Amino acid sequence: MKNVAKQNATKCRMIPWLFAAGLLVVAGSGEAYSQQGKGSTSKFVICSGQTYALCAAANCFVMDGVGYCQCQIQSGDSISLSYNYGTDQNVCSLNAAGAENGYMVSTFSVPDSIVAPDGDQALYTCPATTSNGAYAQCDGGLCFTSTEGELPPGSNLPLTDNEIICACPITVANPRTAHLGYQIVGPYPCQQSFFQNCNRATANTKTGSQIFVGAPTGTGRLLARMLNGSVPPLNECLR
Repeated sequence: MKNVAKQNATKCRMIPWLFAAGLLVVAGSGEAYSQQGKGSTSKFVICSGQTYALCAAANCFVMDGVGYCQCQIQSGDSISLSYNYGTDQNVCSLNAAGAENGYMVSTFSVPDSIVAPDGDQALYTCPATTSNGAYAQCDGGLCFTSTEGELPPGSNLPLTDNEIICACPITVANPRTAHLGYQIVGPYPCQQSFFQNCNRATANTKTGSQIFVGAPTGTGRLLARMLNGSVPPLNECLR
């Protein structure tokens, strides 16, 4: 996959998106998902025909408050917040530059593993009023190609040639202030025991913990529609 990454070109399409009050906007660091008021606008961008890291179904090893997530290397179109910087630079140009410099960026597309009826994973919804677990948010996370095929932290098995480790910030859910729950990806058919990952006792920010990549409920569907114009049937599990 290291040679495939060199095929990247800076191709992107900006998407202005108007959010009603109460919806959440994807971002990739710190308070990665933030409330937006009525009439606010956030710009997303589609990176076309690039090699990128897909972390939506990843699990992560926690070290010093950062999630190091085992992501899939994909090629094609993906979507992200634009993360504009410098002069006409954004997440797509950053990812394109990474092809020659040993890194790539984590952006979003729908993982095949959660698409019904053949997917062997599902979206697990952690309720807003009870969930206080930690999860990683990988949109815009940086991933280094030197990790391909190597032994990742917290694992006994090396990565395959189409896997990569991405560094992602961690969010801890707060049921006292949350307006929406969040979703993580787990096994399918549904296993009620997997919902323990919605709680701090299992999913936390302690070094050595294993957590999952997550996003506020419905974010994946929203981004799928923005990227593809429609949402495929997805496996879902409810507590």
